[in-house]
Amino acid sequence: MAKYVVKRIILAVVTVFIISAITFFAMNAIPGGPFSGEKALSPEVEKVLMERFNLDKPVLQQFFIYLGRLLHGDFGVSLKTGRDISQTVFESFKVSARLGGMAALAAVIAGVILGSIAALNRNRLADRLIVFFSTLMTAVPSFVLATLLLLVFCIRLGWFPVFSTGNPNYVLPVVALAMYPMAYITRLTKTSMLDALGQDYIRTAKAKGVPRLKVIFKHALRNALIPVITYVGPMLAYILTGSLVVENIFTIGGLGSKFVTGITTRDYPMIMATTIFLATLMVIMNLLSDLVYKLVDPRINFD
Repeated sequence: MAKYVVKRIILAVVTVFIISAITFFAMNAIPGGPFSGEKALSPEVEKVLMERFNLDKPVLQQFFIYLGRLLHGDFGVSLKTGRDISQTVFESFKVSARLGGMAALAAVIAGVILGSIAALNRNRLADRLIVFFSTLMTAVPSFVLATLLLLVFCIRLGWFPVFSTGNPNYVLPVVALAMYPMAYITRLTKTSMLDALGQDYIRTAKAKGVPRLKVIFKHALRNALIPVITYVGPMLAYILTGSLVVENIFTIGGLGSKFVTGITTRDYPMIMATTIFLATLMVIMNLLSDLVYKLVDPRINFD
């Protein structure tokens, strides 16, 4: 397993480097610059700022300068606010992690429960309702659902207050982010559960008189969760990247809002820092989900 982990870490570093390079050169290929939209800047001031942040140098040289600083843990400072990027990213990520963690937990728990109910009630009313609901939710993007929830429950009905950092209410943002992965996990759990219930070891356990609940939860559900665990890593990445727009809709001051603001204002260090941070988080989540396989099913061999 140690050899596998080292191999995956090396691959993760290469992946993050490629993503960083693509983002950096694509970002600089767009016409204009971070100071071109500033009305009050004179050409002399703009020239000084370009020299201050090394933006007057060739793009390739800028990239190597950025990599050198990045290797020392320096993400630079924001071109717009002058604040340290590392501090901004980690402070904002606390909000995004809280929101994403609640959404992921809700999606997994509700998805596994609904999927199991659908599998145990195959072709019955409960199964058909769950399948219809999960199909509907997989077709609705999170930002569309977030807008509808905000319009209906905050503005029209007034059941929930508009999100405020002083009095945060995470119910609607969590629902908006959790619906799609919950629907996907529901369908995935149902399929895996039906497959597990049809295996020989399940029939043997039933023939030996093992209690039905023990057959379902200890034998069938445990094996049915392996595909769900496979999806958890990408799901966390989806929730965090999906929160970029949802956070803006609900005016949540998380990492997503900083990323979107960085794009609209062309704050290069902020764009690079958030991209690298999210890419690193994604590869870490995928690695951890692979390692959890071994805990759920000891028969899995990484070699």
